[in-house]
Amino acid sequence: MIYKQFQDLSLSALGMGCMRLPMREDKSIDVDATKKMVAYAFENGINYFDTAWGYHGGESENVMGEILKDYPRDSFYLASKFPGYDLDNMDKVEEIFEAQLKKCQVEYFDFYLFHCVTDSNIDAYLDPKHGICDYLVEQKKKGRIRHLGFSAHSSLSTMKRFMAAYGEHIEFCQLQINWFDWSFQNAKAKVEMMNRYNIPVWVMEPVRGGGLVTLEEKHVQTLKALRPDASVVEWAFRFVQSIPSVTMTLSGMSDQQQIVENIATYKTSKPLSDEEMAAILNIADEMIAKKTLPCTACAYCTTYCPKKLNIPEIIKLYNQGVSADGGFAVPEEINSFESEKKPTACIGCKACEAVCPQNIRISEMMSDFSAKIK
Repeated sequence: MIYKQFQDLSLSALGMGCMRLPMREDKSIDVDATKKMVAYAFENGINYFDTAWGYHGGESENVMGEILKDYPRDSFYLASKFPGYDLDNMDKVEEIFEAQLKKCQVEYFDFYLFHCVTDSNIDAYLDPKHGICDYLVEQKKKGRIRHLGFSAHSSLSTMKRFMAAYGEHIEFCQLQINWFDWSFQNAKAKVEMMNRYNIPVWVMEPVRGGGLVTLEEKHVQTLKALRPDASVVEWAFRFVQSIPSVTMTLSGMSDQQQIVENIATYKTSKPLSDEEMAAILNIADEMIAKKTLPCTACAYCTTYCPKKLNIPEIIKLYNQGVSADGGFAVPEEINSFESEKKPTACIGCKACEAVCPQNIRISEMMSDFSAKIK
């Protein structure tokens, strides 16, 4: 395992993200499979585990707390987050933080974040009446938070506002970075901004929630010509290894095979050459030109959908449709959906849009998709 230095800590360069833990058929977390993955992580050098209040409908913290209690507390670093993506939580920072400690069965968090700073919640995050920053800084003084940071899915201007207000307390920044979003979501400029603040970068969504696992065959062949033995997934990790300020890369691994393969990749650091970087970014440009929506399947939207639609799956199928040559090709899978679960069931309330980290106009997509499948 590669390790990176963060202040006086030695962190595994690959961390285990706990937003996409293995699932059972009833949609609950497969605790036994997760235990096996965590054990393999420990055995092979991973010492950083990242969970959050909203992951798996609130169950990720519970499960990780139950599993990690069997390991010495000084053998791992645990991260969680304040769920500011939901504006209803803004006055509940103490209530939520205390509950998180209990759920995770710890007395302190090694790393704690303002979660999902976006253009839609920045005003609330900065409003002193909520006392969020004051409370978290106080917990840091008490040793209940060892390191304070933030994650962002926002514009540069919003990040600047956040740093102007709270920058003196911020020690790390978690950003969505992958070769597709390097230009598509301006990740390059966000990294450069953090560099100016001398803030180390944590990477989330290195394979875009699995969206970069499968590429068109012509793109696969382009990459294989440059690195014959490297998988498409390995390319994604080698891309983030090419960014000097990246300290931690989080991967939301969902099964044993993924954690085995990703750990194998992180036994070495093999940054991309200039030629390889140009090749992967050219592929991104071509994919972006097809106008796919930047969904990472985080599933925040489904929690707030009154119709309980599987929005990430619908977006996935929509993206398949818009990627077709010669216009929109309706994916056959949509026909297998029950009528009350199809895009036509969307009532356009936009509750999903209020919590979408990617700022996707989901209601517009649903309307467009509905028109195309009638």
